[in-house]
Amino acid sequence: MFRRARELGPPIMVPLAWTFVTAAHLEVVTEHTLFIAHVVMAVLLVGFAATGYADMREGVLRTWWLLIAVGSVVTLCGVVGLWLEPTNPALTAVALFGWMLLPAVGFVDTGRRVTKGGWIYAVGTAGCLLGAALYAVSPTWGTRTAAVGGLVLVGLGQTAGIFDAAIRY
Repeated sequence: MFRRARELGPPIMVPLAWTFVTAAHLEVVTEHTLFIAHVVMAVLLVGFAATGYADMREGVLRTWWLLIAVGSVVTLCGVVGLWLEPTNPALTAVALFGWMLLPAVGFVDTGRRVTKGGWIYAVGTAGCLLGAALYAVSPTWGTRTAAVGGLVLVGLGQTAGIFDAAIRY
């Protein structure tokens, strides 16, 4: 059962996470709810890394295991950043930009290893990088629309890549 959950968890959790982050930026969910979500994700990521290590020691799966391990730390930065009063924007930025960019590393590695259909990982990488860039410049444009657009690009790119990876591996 745990193996099946590890296989099906990422294609469910990735779009759910980005939908949640976007909802938080639209102030549909509170900062406290976002804190709880970070705690839950940190527990899930650490659990995933611990239980998946034996199956993820070689090839592209090793790359993804390393990204999950680093992502656990990135998520914990978000937990601490949201726990502090007032919220620490540097730590929450580490969590947000970390998860925007970490999967791009995995998509590049996966894309160079596959023989067919590697374009989907280029799409995933582009979504991560363009979305992060759009989000980063959004304050200079003075509009929340650009920030939300960046989050949507990241979410769509990562969802496309993780769905293919889950099917392929």
